[in-house]
Amino acid sequence: MKISNKSFFILFLTLLFANALAAQTVSNKSSIRTLIVFFDGLRPDYITHELMPNLYLFSKKGSYGKQHHSVFPTVTRVNASSLSTGCYPGSHGLMGNTVYFPQIKETAGLNTGDAEELNKIAEATDNHLLTAVSLGEVLEQNGSSLFVFSSGSTGQALMQNHKVSGGAIINTTMILPESMKTKILGEIGAVPTGLGKHKWLTDAVIKYGLTLDGPLVSTLWYGDPDSAAHKNGIGSPEAVESIKYVDEQFGRIIKALQLKGLDENFNVIISSDHGFVTHIGKQGLADFLIYKGFKKDKESTDVVVSEGAIYVKNHDLQIIKNIVAALQEQEWVGGVFTKKQDKGNLEGFIEGTLSFETIHWDHPERSADILVDMNWNDNKNEAGYAGTSFARGVAGHGGFSPYEIHIALLVNGPSFKKKFEDNLPTSNVDIIPTVLHLHNLTIPKQMDGRVMYELLTEKVPSNAPLTVKIEQIRTEVKLPWGVYKLEMERSILGKYNYPNFTKVVREKKK
Repeated sequence: MKISNKSFFILFLTLLFANALAAQTVSNKSSIRTLIVFFDGLRPDYITHELMPNLYLFSKKGSYGKQHHSVFPTVTRVNASSLSTGCYPGSHGLMGNTVYFPQIKETAGLNTGDAEELNKIAEATDNHLLTAVSLGEVLEQNGSSLFVFSSGSTGQALMQNHKVSGGAIINTTMILPESMKTKILGEIGAVPTGLGKHKWLTDAVIKYGLTLDGPLVSTLWYGDPDSAAHKNGIGSPEAVESIKYVDEQFGRIIKALQLKGLDENFNVIISSDHGFVTHIGKQGLADFLIYKGFKKDKESTDVVVSEGAIYVKNHDLQIIKNIVAALQEQEWVGGVFTKKQDKGNLEGFIEGTLSFETIHWDHPERSADILVDMNWNDNKNEAGYAGTSFARGVAGHGGFSPYEIHIALLVNGPSFKKKFEDNLPTSNVDIIPTVLHLHNLTIPKQMDGRVMYELLTEKVPSNAPLTVKIEQIRTEVKLPWGVYKLEMERSILGKYNYPNFTKVVREKKK
């Protein structure tokens, strides 16, 4: 077929334009950066025009994940590890805020909020603090970097990039690598006390994170409102002040992106590690086991308690059964979990318990013999916030109530849909697979999370799950005092399952 000069010229221009457009698309893709922002202890009902005007406005512009989940146990370092690895505890191996490694300390757990304690674990496990690949490692392997900005604990900061792979950790009390410390303190200044530390951290993010020649991915973790709510309660003047303050700092981030002309280069992903409930409990787990004669004393190694995890010496089956039965009778105890009977079984091997598999806590080496949750109800506190737990303290988290599990997911930027509400279940383990996808990086097969395609502007793959079903899992046991019934609700999306909450009912004999 003969092509005329005119037709050839038109074809040439068409191909030239197509190639230029393709190159521009690649260029645009390569100029995309990601900023992940976590507000520690952020309940969705804090996001109002009155309390958090900047976050509230952000929620109206992009996509809002209305069925987002914290990872259980709903504690900070578990979720920091799940954020960094895209995995549940059963894969990443950080089982709680307090963890038990008998080769380091036989009598009690280690506080994962302290980076020095985490370093002990890394040393004792041949540098396997986590048993899953982290985002920092993936980025380093691909010639990119991760910067972690944090005003929370040193342990929480470290769990987001535990090998400090190809990047940095800028925490208000720890800067890694150490070689960067003098430079950062010289340029940003000394870290102030109180709420001012959040402003210092925000200054650091604006300088080092909001730039195209900086890290490919940054995480920003504000330690409030968690800290204020723990000390003073949900809705207290101190907690409200902290909420407004960190929202103001977030507003500075958005304004800086606009002033720098980078708002179309940055995808911003916002969530939290957990919700929050009021605490009314009086009974401690270790004290109870000592009182009942299962544990000799606080320092004994016959039974070791690490938060809600119970480790029984030599995995003595009869003692495990007796402890579980004693716990199932107590009104302050919620769900009780044990190892699975066999592969795929949803019930634990002790009658009336659910398996670790149902809560993604079935680590082959680090799971305890028993995991205990505190009971909860819908009661409101004096400030009108619903959700009460029988854990001790003023207010906190860690349990399996919907108030602790269900958190907000807000996203905006060039890769995300505008003014969209997502009702499919999502989790903190889904964030990193989605980020890797957006940067055209291979997602490690071991990651438990999924790409949240429904939030993206790109076409949803035909094999992506889009239909959700709600499943109830029930177990019960008859005991001399009556019947203990444990129920879990979870959302099923294809091969992924998201535990929503557990509920306990006790039917006592009359």
